[in-house]
Amino acid sequence: MHPQSCLKEFLKYTILNITGMIGLSCYILADTFFVSKGLGTAGLAALNLAIPVFSFIHGCGLMLGMGGATWYSIFRGQKAQDKCDQIFTHMLWITLAAAGLFVLAGLFLSDILTRLLGADTETMNMTRTYLQVLMLFAPAFMINDLLTCFVRNDHNPRLAMLSMLLGSLSNIILDYVFIFPLHLGILGAVLATGAAPIVGMSILSTHWIKKQNGFHIRNEKLHMKTILAGFALGFPSLITEMSSGFVIIVFNIILLGLTGNTGVAAYGVIANLSLVIIAIYTGIAQGMQPLASQAYGKGDKNYICQLLQYGLLSVLALSAVIYIVLFSFASPIVYIFNSEKNSLLQQIAVPGLKLYFTAIPFAGINIVLSLFFTSTDRALPAQFISIARGFALIIPVAFLLSVLAGMTGVWLAFPLTESIVFVLSIICLIVNRKIIMEC
Repeated sequence: MHPQSCLKEFLKYTILNITGMIGLSCYILADTFFVSKGLGTAGLAALNLAIPVFSFIHGCGLMLGMGGATWYSIFRGQKAQDKCDQIFTHMLWITLAAAGLFVLAGLFLSDILTRLLGADTETMNMTRTYLQVLMLFAPAFMINDLLTCFVRNDHNPRLAMLSMLLGSLSNIILDYVFIFPLHLGILGAVLATGAAPIVGMSILSTHWIKKQNGFHIRNEKLHMKTILAGFALGFPSLITEMSSGFVIIVFNIILLGLTGNTGVAAYGVIANLSLVIIAIYTGIAQGMQPLASQAYGKGDKNYICQLLQYGLLSVLALSAVIYIVLFSFASPIVYIFNSEKNSLLQQIAVPGLKLYFTAIPFAGINIVLSLFFTSTDRALPAQFISIARGFALIIPVAFLLSVLAGMTGVWLAFPLTESIVFVLSIICLIVNRKIIMEC
């Protein structure tokens, strides 16, 4: 395929997906803003304690959605319609089953989870309420994630973007209405968040109403081989989402010991900004995925190579712009979320923001390469990258640096981890270069 055609498709899919992902990430960012205004530092700390569970729910939905949709694109490139329908059917039923488990956890385990996440007497009730209601909405979150991935891979990235944007907009509007005019507090925040995927699914339903869908539900028995295939390619997406949650849990534990709830609230500001920035890089990676998978199914290695080059260059350019903005306006950015004008929060968060986000070019490249390997049916290097940055390194590095350098060490843990994983990612790319592409 001609390079200009490749660039046009790349820009179309990535811009639409970045826009949608930014909108999706505003779920929690909107909560952060309105909760900080309505409930102060304690509410902000409670919200931050609950974010990992949201990341896990969203990650499970994306694992099934991205894994299934990747196979769908590969099969579509091979013109294997039966297999397209088969993978969608399997992923849908597994999504419903997994969502049911989250609902049960919300009904019976919310107290235990609240304590495990580190809530104290000041934040206990608000954290428990947020967690419980959030998990009851798990079916909506996960089915919406699944359908978004499949619709985007079904040559309709515009509709996928629209569903994410309108869902996010509804969340922002309802956040304000529920927290302020109706005075529902933390319950209002989570109800607004839970309503967003319902709006998103309503938008996505037009894909079927207009009969544009290339995938259908089949009446057949579930096969473990098909399920595991979807899991294998979707697992890195789960880890990518969960890594944010795990980082937050680890940092919350460390910060509670160093600076108490104020430190947790300060990190809450940084963590939520991180969710938006990571969403941009995830948007690039997920935008590349349908194109790379279809090209892989057709055996077009030159096209795959061009996509990867465009993806990496986009990450580097955006990282430079984002960091300049964050460094230059660190203080006013933190101040927006500091409704109580807490000077200690400001003192902790501003230098933390400047240090923490030195990681973003490395994180962006790691995310793009991980999903690139997934898109080209290379599950092992994708899983290796995701596990390294999500579990294996960040936890010990965070604890070690916090002991050696206190708060400065906490903020540097993320950049150090991502830079190490970056080196490992490049090694994986070199090892797999001859297998994946000829460039």
